[in-house]
Amino acid sequence: MSHSVIDQTLAARCAALGTATLYEANGQPCAVDPQIRSLWPGAFIAAPAYPLVCSPGDNLSIHIALERAPRGSVLVVDTGDFIAGYWGEVLTVAAEAAGIVGLVINGGVRDSAAISKRRFPVFARGVSVRGTVKASAPAVGLPMIFGGVPVADGDLVVADDDGVIIVPAAEVARTLQAGEARADKESVMMNQLSQGATTLELMSLGHWREKAWP
Repeated sequence: MSHSVIDQTLAARCAALGTATLYEANGQPCAVDPQIRSLWPGAFIAAPAYPLVCSPGDNLSIHIALERAPRGSVLVVDTGDFIAGYWGEVLTVAAEAAGIVGLVINGGVRDSAAISKRRFPVFARGVSVRGTVKASAPAVGLPMIFGGVPVADGDLVVADDDGVIIVPAAEVARTLQAGEARADKESVMMNQLSQGATTLELMSLGHWREKAWP
């Protein structure tokens, strides 16, 4: 997957399917910790990952990543789940100028109203006014485990109101194809439901009709 140019067709396919369908289609544990949620309703990302690690309460790695990350990247930032204001309006403006298309962080951010107004996609564990120091940079651009899921430079990050998934670059084409097949099947099912069919029938769960509960 190329960092240099955002694949609008790929992003549109991901947006049409959503993270839940893509997660099911992938068939692997690719969903990150569900506590990492969108900062504002409707935020969406579908872009190559650029991973980095921050020490607790220290955001130096982010500043370095803004110079190194290819345009079209989403920053995936591990903080060891430490909640502080690693990111705010200043870094948002810098990220936009650098061509960064979003942020996924298992720590905190601040200036949430300003970020939301700019419509910059941020997915975070929390919001905190606490500032950070700039003293260490454990890792920038290297593979890591993020929210329980492996992530490497160039893996596909898809994030929406339902959560965040990370799909290995080698699995993207297969996952999209499987997701679109799943969506087509669900479309047929929903049409049948609207005509009066039941989920017990369509999901071959009819044998539960005879189950008696005390």
